[in-house]
Amino acid sequence: MSIRHTTKARRGAAATALAAALALAMAGCGSDGDDKPDDGAGRASTAAKDDGKQKPAVDSSKTIGQMKGPGGIVVTLHSAVRDDGGFVTVTGTVTNRGSQLFNAIDWRSKETEVKSQSSVSGASLIDEKGKKRYLVLRDTDGQCLCTTGLSGIKPNESRPLFAQFPAPPKSVTEVDFQIPTMPSVGITLSG
Repeated sequence: MSIRHTTKARRGAAATALAAALALAMAGCGSDGDDKPDDGAGRASTAAKDDGKQKPAVDSSKTIGQMKGPGGIVVTLHSAVRDDGGFVTVTGTVTNRGSQLFNAIDWRSKETEVKSQSSVSGASLIDEKGKKRYLVLRDTDGQCLCTTGLSGIKPNESRPLFAQFPAPPKSVTEVDFQIPTMPSVGITLSG
């Protein structure tokens, strides 16, 4: 077998393994077995649509961290919760305390495959001790499992945001949350 055929075979095997892993990960996002109606705050249904119709429930009474960025933009984090499926969901609120419209175009990931434009797809969790970076999860359509449609935020307007990440090991309880153009903030994982 030539090197070219071997390389093609390896690529095919890698693509198949990646597809299987992604399918398994997405299966873990399904129902948790409760017969409760979906209130839009479920793990799999938390991916916000660009039309803004679906958003996770955000408990804004609690603050675990805050980031202040250019132009008067403030991100207040309310929770960072592990779930049984091996994910961490970070929820918060973005507030425009500036005087101009804000678009989160600089907060998106630089990956060309990611379709979400004005989103927090470029956010990450950093485990400094373990020297690992956890990126926002993607679905099979290339959409981030995070808030999208963060455009046209008016002065004094607030919008909820969330992002889902693979969970660090249980021994990791402290991580840094980062969004491009914003200073990072240390947060504690719960659950």
